[in-house]
Amino acid sequence: MNGSIRRIPSGFSLIDKNWGGVYRGGSYMVVGPRKSGRTLMGLQFALEAAKAAEVCLYFTLMRPKDLMIQAASLNFDIQSYMNQNLIIVVRVAPPNGIYDMYNYDDYLVEYFNDIITVVDQYKPARIIFDEITPFVGFKNVDYLQDAFVKTLETIEDRDITSLFVISEPATKKAQSIVEGLTQFVTGVIELQKDTEPKYDPNYVGKVTITPNVGHTEGKFTEPFKIEPFKGVTTDFSPPTKTLDELPELPRTRNFNRPTRIEVPSEPYAFSNIYNYNDFILILNNQIALYKSTGQSFHLMSVKLDPASQMKGLLTINQLQNAIRLSTSKKDKICVVDNKVIVLLIRGTHKSAVDLMINMQHNLPSQDKNYVNAVLDFISIYNSEVDDSVENADSMLEIAINSDSESLQYYQPLNKFIG
Repeated sequence: MNGSIRRIPSGFSLIDKNWGGVYRGGSYMVVGPRKSGRTLMGLQFALEAAKAAEVCLYFTLMRPKDLMIQAASLNFDIQSYMNQNLIIVVRVAPPNGIYDMYNYDDYLVEYFNDIITVVDQYKPARIIFDEITPFVGFKNVDYLQDAFVKTLETIEDRDITSLFVISEPATKKAQSIVEGLTQFVTGVIELQKDTEPKYDPNYVGKVTITPNVGHTEGKFTEPFKIEPFKGVTTDFSPPTKTLDELPELPRTRNFNRPTRIEVPSEPYAFSNIYNYNDFILILNNQIALYKSTGQSFHLMSVKLDPASQMKGLLTINQLQNAIRLSTSKKDKICVVDNKVIVLLIRGTHKSAVDLMINMQHNLPSQDKNYVNAVLDFISIYNSEVDDSVENADSMLEIAINSDSESLQYYQPLNKFIG
C-alpha cells in the first residue's frame, strides 16, 4: 500500500458517519441475502469514485442494461461515466458447468488472476466485484484463501480500494467459505433483511459494520432502508400516518365542502414529490436511460382549472395528494402552477390509465355529486418518450406551458375514465 493512509467517502451513510469513510487501499466485503441492497451499495461506492473523477472497475454478472437501471434508481447516470472511461464495467461470465471437472479449483483461481490482469490494464482507484459468490466454491478452502489473499495484497500494493459482494451463506460449507474470506478484509458490511417480499413501506432491515483492521471507532449496527435516489441508507425519517391510517370524519351531504382529512405531503417519509429543478434532473436522467437502454416511460400533466379552488371544490395541494396516493414510489411528481406533472417510470399506457382511475378514488371525498363536479375541472396531457425527445425541457414544453397552443393537447379527465 503506497503513500499515507487516509479515508475516502464510501457512499454509505453508516460508514461515512461513524468511520469517517473507508481507507484508501483498504478492502471491504458486503455480505447479505438476495434483494437486500448489495448491488446498490456497490453502485453507491462506484458513484463516490465517479464524483471524485477516479477510475472505477466494476465487475458484474449483470447485463449492462440491468446495471444501468439499478444505477438510475440512485439518479446515477452510469453511462455518461462509462463514456468518459471513469467507470469501466466488466461483465464476468459465471463458471457454469465447471463443477463436474476434477480440478475445478485451478479453473476458479484463474478468475482471481484475471482481476489482476484487468487492474493492470486500467489502473483504477477503486474496484467493485458484484458478486464473487459463484467463484468461491472451491473444494480446498485453504487454496481459495491463498488465492484471495494474493489478489488482495496485489490490489492493496497498488493503493486500490476494493469492495467485494458475496451472498449470505446458506450451508455450513458456504459459512466456512464466507468466514474464511471475511477475516482477511479491512472491514465487513453485513445486511440482514427478509428475502420474502415486503409490502410494508415502513419495513427496515439491519446493517452491521465490523472492522478487522483499523477503524478504531469500532462496530456499529443500525436499521437501514432502501430509498429512491439514496439507495441503501441509515438516514431516514420515522414513519408518519398516511391518509388510509387516519380516522375518517363523518361525511357531509354538501359536496362543496368535502370533510376527509388531507395528509400534508411534506412530512411523508416516502414522498415522491420534487421541486422543479430536481425534477428536471431526474427527467433528464430518465431520458438518457431511454436512449441507452430503450426503457420507455410516460410523462403526464394533470391540470386543475383555477375555478375549482374558487368554488371550494379542490385545491392544487389536494390534487397533488390524490396523485401521490395513486402513484408508485418509483414515479416522480412535481407541481408547476396549476399543473401536477407525473413521471411514470413503468412506461405503459395501462399505467397511465390506472393512475387516472386511482386518482379519482383518492379525491378528498367519494360523494358521487362531489366527484362528478370535480372531474369537470381536471384535464390531462399524456405523452410517451420517443426518439424525437432531446431533453427534459423539450418534453415538458407542452406539459407546463399555459398558452392556447399547448392547452389544446389537454383532454378532460372524464373522457378517459367516464
